[in-house]
Amino acid sequence: MIGNKASVIYPAELLDVLETGWDFVRWGTSRFNESGIFFGHGTDNALDEALVLVRHALYLPPDVPHQLLQGRLSEGEKHAILTLFLRRVEKRIPAAYLTREAWFAGIKLYVDERVLIPRSPIAEWIELGFSPWIDQELYPDGPGRILDLGTGSGCIAIALALAFPNARIDAVDISSDAIAVAKRNVLDYGLGERVHVIESDLFTAQDVLGPYDLIVSNPPYVDAEEISAMPAEYRHEPSVGLVGGQDGLTCVRTILHQAGGFLTSDGILVVEVGASRFALEREFPDIPLVWLDLALGGENVCLINAQDLCNVLNGQK
Repeated sequence: MIGNKASVIYPAELLDVLETGWDFVRWGTSRFNESGIFFGHGTDNALDEALVLVRHALYLPPDVPHQLLQGRLSEGEKHAILTLFLRRVEKRIPAAYLTREAWFAGIKLYVDERVLIPRSPIAEWIELGFSPWIDQELYPDGPGRILDLGTGSGCIAIALALAFPNARIDAVDISSDAIAVAKRNVLDYGLGERVHVIESDLFTAQDVLGPYDLIVSNPPYVDAEEISAMPAEYRHEPSVGLVGGQDGLTCVRTILHQAGGFLTSDGILVVEVGASRFALEREFPDIPLVWLDLALGGENVCLINAQDLCNVLNGQK
């Protein structure tokens, strides 16, 4: 057996048998399938996961020509790849935490264990400009003020800022750790003047001032039953970003009750609720929830306009 600086142990013969980047991709794919690791943080299969880690270890970009992976590797490069592979298998650490990067709506972000790994299907609708829900006649230059509730890494806020170059975005999170990561990503994209990162428990901070034309939220919405059944990979993520209480609606409920007071009269709320959709529909049967189509995967993102929120929660039918 052979070790390395990270004290990861693997068979010595691998250094002789595996020579090229593609050799390691193939070996890693087999090991990932054999060990039954869970995919759900950027890739959905063992081959793509192995490619992500090999490219990272070799300092190669995602669009690297595959021919470059056919070259023979140095011993140091082999050690680096094997270290990542074995940490992925033995510790069940998601690849994004191993590489310290994730992609969302076409943008690269820094991530670590202080924030959830970006994966919200809301990205699809940001890229579509929320058309036709954001009226082009009312907002010819796009929405002017946007609130991102539960910003985490800042992924949604940054994607919104890039999609709507005239907008000012408040990016809110209850976690000071997440705030630090979000600020780093906002600065990396030079958006400090338009994206204001605020530590707040949803709407409570004084700096969270409406009215907003658009509120977007990917809040904690995982119910107790789903939390108990989660694969080991999710245990590396901060629970504050996942746990939604017994029925998954602890944060979602507050958002629906309060968002109307922070929206313009023509504003909209977009919120992801995942598997808590049915609990939401049972609790708020009088709110016309529009469930957005998600062609690129994911589930249960709903849209509600300000008038419907205000009418129902004021007791009007």
